[in-house]
Amino acid sequence: MGGVAAVSGRDASFAHLIDERKKWYNNRRLIALNAWIMLLLITSSTNGYDGSMMNGLQSLSQWEVAFGYPSGGKLGLLNAIQNIGSLAGYPFAPYMSDGIGRRKTVFFGAAIMCVATAVQTASQSVGMFIGARFLIGFGLTFAANSAPMLVTEISYPTYRAPLTSLYNSLWYSGSIIAAWTTYGTFKISSTWAWRLPSLLQGLPSILQFALILFGPESPRWLIKNGREAEALKTLAYYHADSNEQDPLVLYEFEEIKAAIEYDRTVASNVGWKSLVTTPGNRKRMRIIVALAFFSQWSGNGLVSYYLSKVFDQIGITGSGTQLLINGILQIWNLGWAVFASFMVNKLGRRFLFLLSAALMTLFYMAQAICFAEYSEHGHPAAGHAVIAFIFLFYAAYDIAFTPLIVSYTVEILPYNIRAKGFNVFNFVISVTLIFNQYVNPIALDALSWKYYLVYVCWLSVEFVFLWFFLIETKNRTLEETAALFDGDDVLEQIANSAEVAHDVYEDGSLEKKSIGADNEVSRA
Repeated sequence: MGGVAAVSGRDASFAHLIDERKKWYNNRRLIALNAWIMLLLITSSTNGYDGSMMNGLQSLSQWEVAFGYPSGGKLGLLNAIQNIGSLAGYPFAPYMSDGIGRRKTVFFGAAIMCVATAVQTASQSVGMFIGARFLIGFGLTFAANSAPMLVTEISYPTYRAPLTSLYNSLWYSGSIIAAWTTYGTFKISSTWAWRLPSLLQGLPSILQFALILFGPESPRWLIKNGREAEALKTLAYYHADSNEQDPLVLYEFEEIKAAIEYDRTVASNVGWKSLVTTPGNRKRMRIIVALAFFSQWSGNGLVSYYLSKVFDQIGITGSGTQLLINGILQIWNLGWAVFASFMVNKLGRRFLFLLSAALMTLFYMAQAICFAEYSEHGHPAAGHAVIAFIFLFYAAYDIAFTPLIVSYTVEILPYNIRAKGFNVFNFVISVTLIFNQYVNPIALDALSWKYYLVYVCWLSVEFVFLWFFLIETKNRTLEETAALFDGDDVLEQIANSAEVAHDVYEDGSLEKKSIGADNEVSRA
């Protein structure tokens, strides 16, 4: 079996309907739409803030004193409890997203996180801190299930891939704020050294709680729930300056209806069982589960949550130095992830994933060699080289696994199983995170640099899997991308439905023009 790549260039079926003069910066409706999308994208910031904050807190003596110098299993629990909270929300999140709508589900999750961050900030004991972090994870599950789906379902077609890719990339925006906040507060002698970073974690949720219900709802959700007029109005308002007869809007509208109707008529596309009943869905879930595993088991977990432990083992023990490097690393990560988000349509998903896996393997191997050199001989230069290769490793990770794991997952799932399939993706990530957060500190203490070799081997496995199974999806509409896995006949059926509607509109317009011209002649 060779590498899988779908043929797709700038011959996307909607390309001829795009007004090339309409850009994100010169059209008021697109500016407004993208502002709403930004409100959704910051959901990821809450999650990114947490990882970096917990890294930073471990370097703060004030936090260690307040919670009894946690280590081993206790430290693992403090890190993992947010993901345990996420697990508790997974049985309910997709039903809320599909039931009450994407916006209201984000609102519900944001409300829980606002309360949880207040409790975390006011914590007087380890138990209170753990309980608050559990609630943050629980609320985040609902917001994180709906937000990226709403982004991909309301975006203007040409900007869908970059904007959805930005969702996970903005994980680092929260991470940067947390890293520099803890760097700035470590000189505060009171407990506010860790309470202030805890308080700031609630900012994205406060914004969403206040504003999200005023934003647009998903046209896909509206059509699925029999509110077609609202869906058409939403598409027209944001994609065509309220022109409901715009060819692009009609094409999108008819294609969405055709895709949802196809899923309605196929019994195997209903319920949890549908995720594995058809060959197309099994292909989807194989890729989605693998990407979820790979995103957390690529060696990045060591640096994401236990950077201070890695630094301690290579001779960098000063809190100020550790926090400074952590802050710079987050800015580096954000830059690469955002750059890759805007290259998605040019370079393609498959190319970026393969390049990422190859470079990660190379740079992680280099980390292992330098780590071993420092451990065996104590050369400071080897320790410094580990830091350099950590930065290079993360650049490699960020060109695919940061921007693409969410956007690729939501775009290959058809509407009827999008919420459930994306929920499975998030569930797998939480399970792998919990395992990582418990096992990594123990394995690093026991094996030191040898633990890096485990990840080098695993990264090689990732490259092989991606080579054989990842399908290219660039330059297609959301419905066409999802249909790629169901065979050419389904893909053509959905695309043709939209084309027929567009042709009917065009013929009607020509007929009206012809009648108008005849009337003018007769009056003359």
